[in-house]
Amino acid sequence: MRLALDEARKALDEQEVPIGAVIVGEGRVIGRGHNLVETLADPTAHAEMQALTAATATLGGKYLPRCTLYVTVEPCIMCAGAIGWAQVGRVVWGADDPKKGYRCYSQAVFHPKTTVERGVLREECEALMGAFFATLRE
Repeated sequence: MRLALDEARKALDEQEVPIGAVIVGEGRVIGRGHNLVETLADPTAHAEMQALTAATATLGGKYLPRCTLYVTVEPCIMCAGAIGWAQVGRVVWGADDPKKGYRCYSQAVFHPKTTVERGVLREECEALMGAFFATLRE
């Protein structure tokens, strides 16, 4: 999760919503990403999508059943759908997203064998998001 936080800080440096993601598989980081929505003017350029694209390119296949995705904020429904299609084996996030998180819509989006862990480094993840949005309000 610390590597995902590093990615989130890269997003912050680029004036993006500070969300970062890292995918670990085969004992190493195989994909990483941070929000690039503003930079690319692309509403699908979320951290998870960037990390999924990198991971599947690294492994040369579209399925990630023996991989873990670490992301600083609960995935939205779009990202959760992509995570489900990629059959990611485990998803770990820091901060819950009670407004846009996938659990607002459906808890059955991930692959049935995917395990979920929430709240890892929650305070750090929440603080990064809180600081970003406080700056926007100023």
